[in-house]
Order: sequence, then structure tokens, then C-alpha cells
Amino acid sequence: MNVQPIEALSDNYIWVMDESNRAVVVDPGESAKVLGYLKENQFNLEAILLTHEHDDHIGGVKEVLADYPDVPVYGPKETEQLNTQTVEDGDTFEVLDQTVQVFKTAGHSAEHISFLIGSALFCGDALFSGGCGRVFTGDYQAQYDALQVFNQLDDGIFVYAGHEYTQTNLRFAQSIESTNESISEELEQVNALREQDDPTLPSTIGKEKRINLFLKADSVEKFTDLRNARDGFS
Repeated sequence: MNVQPIEALSDNYIWVMDESNRAVVVDPGESAKVLGYLKENQFNLEAILLTHEHDDHIGGVKEVLADYPDVPVYGPKETEQLNTQTVEDGDTFEVLDQTVQVFKTAGHSAEHISFLIGSALFCGDALFSGGCGRVFTGDYQAQYDALQVFNQLDDGIFVYAGHEYTQTNLRFAQSIESTNESISEELEQVNALREQDDPTLPSTIGKEKRINLFLKADSVEKFTDLRNARDGFS
């Protein structure tokens, strides 16, 4: 299975999995680039996966479905107006002849979910490289619990997050732990990638356990303090 990013909006990634001539799209926040990519590569769209309700992740769904009206849409309760199948924590289903596991990873939104397909984790805005999503719900416990879900995954799992926030996340991390060599080395590599306008994703769970301060927070109180500090960082 191949996974490729489509750069969308200001800093979103729409992820496309493909196998042979079949494809699955994750979080199509806009439609034109998705439709162009599918047609250019002569892919048959097999499914759409949605992690949460924010418009920059679902804004293109209806337009994609206009061209592919029979394609199933799997998403959480909060996107049920778009779903053909609403899924929740613990559910499984099949795409591209592989089993998809569903995890609830709330906090950024109330019913945010993530999908694990083989060694590929599609985590929307629940986890970023070097960071996590803003807690728009105000439920810091839920977001902390989501991070513990990710902490339990194998180190070799690839992390396909929804935004290109790695550089800022690592600058923030370095401001907190200035002597952390793992963070400094990773920031140097990320700076080089961004100078070439190359994606910093996917990351891996193992890497995130080394560089992501939010994953390393050992209490919801410490997580909350970190998240509030990150909210004020630019």
C-alpha cells in the first residue's frame, strides 16, 4: 500500500492510500486537487475516511461524491450527515483488502477518531509531529487520554497527521527543553526539509515518543500546562 499527501488549503495534508488502481482518501478538505489526483493516476476511489467534523477536513466530501456517488464514507458521529457508515472506538472494517481499526481520540473535537491500517496511522488533528491539536472542546482529559492511545502503539507505526505543523511544534519543544538533543537534531532535519518545501510527514510513533513533549507528559495537569503554553507560542 502506498500513501501520498495532497497539499491542501494553507497547511493541510489530504492523504491518499493506493493499491494497484484502487485508492482511499482521508479527510478531503477540498475537492479539486483530490479529483485531479485520482483522475491523473487513473485510480478508482474505494472509500473516504473522515477523522472529525472541522471544515478543513470535510469541506470537499460532497464535491468528491458528486463524481463518485457510490463510494462509502466512514466517519465519527459528528460527521454522520456525510457518513454512509458511522464508526466508533473499537470498530473495524475493510479497505484495500486490509483491516482498519478505529480509535476514539477526542479532545480536539468531541468525537474525533483515528484509523490504523497496517503500519499506517491516520490521526487527523489528534496528533502532530512534535505536537497535538488545540483542545477546542476544553476537554483536556479527553485529549490526554487520546495521547495515551498513541503511546501504546508500536514504535514502527507511521504517523500521517493532518497538518504541516512540525517546524513550529519543534521550535516550541526546543524552547521548553533547550538541551534535548533529539529535539534539536530533529528540528535541524525539519528545517532542511521545509527549505525545500518537502513534507515532514510521515513521522513514526517511536520518533514521537522521543521528540513530542505532549506524548511525554505524565499527567493531565502537565499536559494542560504544555498545551496552554503552546497555544500562546508562535
